Amino acid sequence: MRNILVETLPGVPVGELEVEMVERKGIGHPDSICDAIMERVSVELSREYVSQFGRVLHHNIDKAFLVAGDAEVRFGGGRIREPMKLIFGDRATYGVGDRQLPIREIAINTAKNWIRENLRFVDPGGPGDQDGPHVVYQLEMKPGSAELVDIFNRDTRGANDTSAAVGYWPMTEIERIVRETEQYINSRTFKEEFPEAGEDVKVMGVRLGRSLHLTAAVAFVDRFVASEDEYFRRKRELYDAVMAFLSKRTTMEKIVFDLNTLDEPGRGLGGVYLSVLGTSAEAGDSGQIGRGNKVNGVIAINRPMGTEAAAGKNPVSHVGKIYSIFTHQVAQKVCEEVPGIREVYIWMVSQIGKPIDQPITAAQIILARGARRSVVERRVREVVDRELAGINVFVRDLAAGKYSVC
Repeated sequence: MRNILVETLPGVPVGELEVEMVERKGIGHPDSICDAIMERVSVELSREYVSQFGRVLHHNIDKAFLVAGDAEVRFGGGRIREPMKLIFGDRATYGVGDRQLPIREIAINTAKNWIRENLRFVDPGGPGDQDGPHVVYQLEMKPGSAELVDIFNRDTRGANDTSAAVGYWPMTEIERIVRETEQYINSRTFKEEFPEAGEDVKVMGVRLGRSLHLTAAVAFVDRFVASEDEYFRRKRELYDAVMAFLSKRTTMEKIVFDLNTLDEPGRGLGGVYLSVLGTSAEAGDSGQIGRGNKVNGVIAINRPMGTEAAAGKNPVSHVGKIYSIFTHQVAQKVCEEVPGIREVYIWMVSQIGKPIDQPITAAQIILARGARRSVVERRVREVVDRELAGINVFVRDLAAGKYSVC
């Protein structure tokens, strides 16, 4: 019997509160780079472990740091004076018995491939190179502790941490708009129209009643900007394109959009947001895993949030990662399948060594008017129990990279 508590919350859903704040860091933000690369490394290691040993072995690559380099921006194109440094941590299984894996090569080549696919102007180096012109790599991944490694040899797979997580559904209109705005600016079609728009995009949304205030920072790539006048002309055109996008995707009565608010005409390079490579990691800002978006793609200030860095953690036994994503999936299932629910929060906590399908679970729901509480609570409990019973399928898909964590 699973320990599943269902309770009814008073009040209204977050989307009906007077004030709501939501943030999203784009794919080229230094924190997002760390999250995405380390998660890809975990996926690749999991695939190699399964191929060589028939199962995913112990690893947690959730301690990563991207050290900013140094760049000189110029109208018409600047230069990189010092490359960024990507530091990988923290634990991995290098082999079993006499069979060893090239962990260093897997990690570095995975990082290079991700950078090549997602950051248009960053040269990570070739497959056989140690470092690249724009990025150097430092591997600090050591073997795990004997007891944590032994979890993977036991008949019943247990949690390798005592950890809690929370997920919710549905997303609010503002959460959706903030996420979609960044995705639009970083889309392929947008880059074709605005090649100067770098991948380092950050969007902050504030809803005050029925008014939406969006602030975006977009790093302009200097090789496409010949002068200060051209910068502000293209900035106005980019602003118009985003406003047209927003007008079709929100029901808000008022939209205020601000772009690169530190800009000041007449100050030359000191009054514009330029970059050489399209990311502030080239010079202005370092990145760290776990400081970016939560697993549903936003940082929603009004919502309860766990403290786990999901990216890079082991996908088959680290409940801090598993539950961070799984709780959102279960919350969505509950909302879709159980009539009479306006909003739901799913909480899970497990003890180290306990089966991952046996967490202490709480479902907190806001009922629709006229819904029968006893019926709704019973159905919620049934859905949650069913999803926990199938968690091994979810874990398999998570290990294969089928769920985004940033």
